[in-house]
Amino acid sequence: MSVYSRKLTFNRILLKLSGESLMGDKKSGIDPQTLKDIASDIHSTHKLGVQIAIVIGGGNIFRGIKSSEYSIGRVTSDYMGMLATIINALALNEALNAADSPCTVMTAIEIERVVESYTRERALRHLDEGRIVIFAGGTGNPYFTTDTAATLRTMETNAQAILKATQVDGVYNQDPSKEPDAKLFSKISYEEVLKNKLRVIDLTAISMAMEQQVPIIVFNIGKKGNIEKIVSGHKIGTLIAGEGDER
Repeated sequence: MSVYSRKLTFNRILLKLSGESLMGDKKSGIDPQTLKDIASDIHSTHKLGVQIAIVIGGGNIFRGIKSSEYSIGRVTSDYMGMLATIINALALNEALNAADSPCTVMTAIEIERVVESYTRERALRHLDEGRIVIFAGGTGNPYFTTDTAATLRTMETNAQAILKATQVDGVYNQDPSKEPDAKLFSKISYEEVLKNKLRVIDLTAISMAMEQQVPIIVFNIGKKGNIEKIVSGHKIGTLIAGEGDER
């Protein structure tokens, strides 16, 4: 069955937000209006009765890829990035609470004076009780991206799809910021993403999603209402799925 069947509404989703998505026009950090806008979109989707889990990145605060500039080793830099995700999660949690969406933060890194430690059982209970759950701290292990954490949490919480928020309309055959004639894919297979090494999502995460046949929808978070449209079955962004899955 198509994940875009008219009769289908996603009842439980995993929203993957990058830290950069919170920056707005800033070069780093969190833009207050952008944070509010994203929280508003999540809130309106949650009001439909959709259960929402979120994995958030930390690249707006610290990116491990630049750690060599500071003579910081990979393991330490990855832990610094995980801590950055907690900062973003706390900010998004406050914005969602201000929008009257019940929300909680869970982290793979134990920091119980600040946020609740992650366990699958408690996460499922929060979702069943109507709370939005923000997962911070990645997988809790170095060498794994938050994309991989998103795929892992999707499988653990039995979410029906990963919604991968980006700054562009979906997956292109070329960088649309450099190539005006870049082609936007409405649908692409896991195999094609792996074969062509498309960097829209971590390749480890794609492999995990392919193994479990978890659909990934890549979309533009900057366009208001896109999350709500996707869960309602509209054709937004790019669907990454198996060869037999069609819109």
